[in-house]
Amino acid sequence: MQRHFLTGFLRRVTRGAAVAIVAAPCSPLLHAQLTTTPSAPSASASAREVTDELGRTIRIPQSIHRIVSLAPSITETLYALGLQEQLVGDTNFCDYPPDAQHKTKVGGVINPSLEAIVALHPDLVLVTKSLNRLDTVQALAEIGIPSYSTDPHSVADIFSSTQRLADLLGASAAGTAIVGDVERRLADTQQRIASLPQRHVLFVVWPEPLISVGQDTFIADALLHAGAVSIVESSQSWPQISLEEVVRQQPDFLIFAETHSDSPPPTLDSLASLPGWRILNAVRDRHYALVNDAINRPALRIVSVIEDLARQLHPEAFADKPPSGNDKSIPENPTPPSASLLFVSPNLSACTLEGTACAL
Repeated sequence: MQRHFLTGFLRRVTRGAAVAIVAAPCSPLLHAQLTTTPSAPSASASAREVTDELGRTIRIPQSIHRIVSLAPSITETLYALGLQEQLVGDTNFCDYPPDAQHKTKVGGVINPSLEAIVALHPDLVLVTKSLNRLDTVQALAEIGIPSYSTDPHSVADIFSSTQRLADLLGASAAGTAIVGDVERRLADTQQRIASLPQRHVLFVVWPEPLISVGQDTFIADALLHAGAVSIVESSQSWPQISLEEVVRQQPDFLIFAETHSDSPPPTLDSLASLPGWRILNAVRDRHYALVNDAINRPALRIVSVIEDLARQLHPEAFADKPPSGNDKSIPENPTPPSASLLFVSPNLSACTLEGTACAL
């Protein structure tokens, strides 16, 4: 039964392209390997030193022409900045926008092929702490390929990380424009719901066992920006919680994200038939919110998710404004939830499923 659950979980996670493979608490030696300036190509007048979001100092070419992305969120960001021509390779799970599926693939986020990366002759490899393994970063350094790491933990971090990447890659103006736009949209949403009471919600990562999000995640921060507060107060990022505790707290809404799956998902009706779930007021009253799976990635599309979730939780605040889905980097909002709702497995750490001891 457990093996079946893990297999199904991995299938849903990888198909949804939203896994967060989180760096484990590491040994002093491994930590030193990550935080020490990595080996760099031979020094030249055309090189420059920059500091990434982990505080590492790296040497990179003055001009970046060839980039490999090892995270779906980074690939999205490069497209949003208009840098897709410089993107020469990405992972098997980089599927948005659709054109990214045509880029040369270098393998998974956990185990990318170093040979495939080297063959693309990148000036820079972009990684993220929440996805990529420490030994991948170190291996790249040892063969002389610089890697720059992002590490956003909140919606504000996503904005600043996007701008830093834009500055790094010579697209400062594009970064300023697109970040400024999403900041204005977010501010408008915040103004509309500021006077309304927050909804107490449960974000369902996985129904059995019941897994949600902790407070120190960008998903929990996105919920707050949408006028919702998670009933889960765990310091863990992806805690398993008891249904008894959920029943005790009686959240106003249950929140799910869309996903793609090879196997038939449970429906809202089947959820209502399960012991424990059926005595939740939110289940009885069908207080569900369904959001786009962009909530699973720390990229700018999360703003459209926040807008849509705020509309679902506080419709009275948006009676005078139709949904906006015109931004090329952000898709139209999903339709309201129905009885065919899909469960999702977003940024839950899959390291343990790989046999590695991991924690956020």
